[in-house]
Amino acid sequence: MRPLATACGLALLLAGCVSASGGGGGSTRTPTRVPSVRPAAPSGARDPSFQTIRGLEGVIGVTERELERQFGAPRLRVWEGDARKLQFTGRACLLDVYLYPTSGSKTPVATYVDARRSSDGQDVDRAACVAALRQK
Repeated sequence: MRPLATACGLALLLAGCVSASGGGGGSTRTPTRVPSVRPAAPSGARDPSFQTIRGLEGVIGVTERELERQFGAPRLRVWEGDARKLQFTGRACLLDVYLYPTSGSKTPVATYVDARRSSDGQDVDRAACVAALRQK
């Protein structure tokens, strides 16, 4: 009996809070709409900007297949519409490679990379990470 009384008391308390904030007390607040979520649609070919850092020449501008030849199978594949993110891992670092379709390629190519230490996630030199992953 006591749990039922407690539940009823809480319900009344909550009902009082709702009516006080949303009642006719002159509030001009409008209810917020929750946006609908939809999957990302392919956007087609575009001309993304390519990252230009010394030591990334064999990574930037290549396809997923060419990246797998260099680093092996990716640990992670993320798809967002027609864009991709591949993550390659080694003992020293994690390399995230972002691929986008371009007007000059039928398949997405790498346009940007990010690198961080495997141990604590701190940023590391991208070219050094690429070199370390190629040696594994």
